[in-house]
Amino acid sequence: MSKSGTITLEFDDNSHLPMLYGEHNANLARIEQRCRVSFTVRGNILVINGGKADRERARQIIASLHDRTDRGADIVPDDVDAAIRMVDFFDKPQKEKIGERKDIAGSGAIIRIRKAVISPRSVNQARYITALRDSKMTFGLGPAGTGKTFLAVAMAVSCLLEGRVDRIVLTRPAVEAGEKLGFLPGDMREKVDPYLRPLYDALEKMMSAEQTERRLENGDIEVAPLAFMRGRTLSNAFVILDEAQNTSPMQMKMFLTRFGENCRMVVCGDPSQVDLPDGTPSGLFHAMTILAAVEGISIIRFSADDVVRHPLVEKIVRAYDKAEKT
Repeated sequence: MSKSGTITLEFDDNSHLPMLYGEHNANLARIEQRCRVSFTVRGNILVINGGKADRERARQIIASLHDRTDRGADIVPDDVDAAIRMVDFFDKPQKEKIGERKDIAGSGAIIRIRKAVISPRSVNQARYITALRDSKMTFGLGPAGTGKTFLAVAMAVSCLLEGRVDRIVLTRPAVEAGEKLGFLPGDMREKVDPYLRPLYDALEKMMSAEQTERRLENGDIEVAPLAFMRGRTLSNAFVILDEAQNTSPMQMKMFLTRFGENCRMVVCGDPSQVDLPDGTPSGLFHAMTILAAVEGISIIRFSADDVVRHPLVEKIVRAYDKAEKT
């Protein structure tokens, strides 16, 4: 219901409103600041005050967040920012976005892990989740903080828990990020764990540390350097190659040809952070050159607009992009 200068929303179920509004109405305050509107709360009624376009923008944001609570998901400040980002993108008058908007609003762009629901926080994240769901091989390219590895691991865990694959294989090249670490003591796992720590971190956000360790021990989850993939055929597995920009063309070819029956493969990389020795070509660049037109492969490219870490990370990425262009 609406009248001049306002839009009035009435909610049938009050139980979701504390999560929707946020503690001390913090979520509403965040939307007010970003959308140049004001809210008036009266029990299960929310009145939106402001200019016509701003009111409608705020209404769509509230509707998106309310749909999220209906699916049983929590709302944190980053989710509010994500809803604003989504609405702003689809507010642009492009007819080809209509069908995609419906898919993003539906279950196609959601990852469910037991009681957790992981929703996209940018349009490219939604495209990426859809590609992870529908494609046998997906490339996620873009700067740090865009959720490439996190979402891939989330989809892998979802597939494992639902029985769609028998195991998860996580790998990355053991390349030093501009540093010489020298001799590393300990057994093989202790030597390579520092390189693979980001993958463990992503896993432990989906499952408890105890469950992760148990599945690592029984072989349901394997975390290993890329060199350990040589000579293998990976079947009934969800396989993720992280930091793919640090592979050589031969390493990339070796990895991609490990593809077996009922395999899903994801390649994540940041083309702007290559740590290979000078003169060594990146296997990720090479793969993009020759695989772009291959049917069955999805390629999703992220930008600074998709950074979902601290806002400062987005500013850093943009500053470096600007410096590289000039």
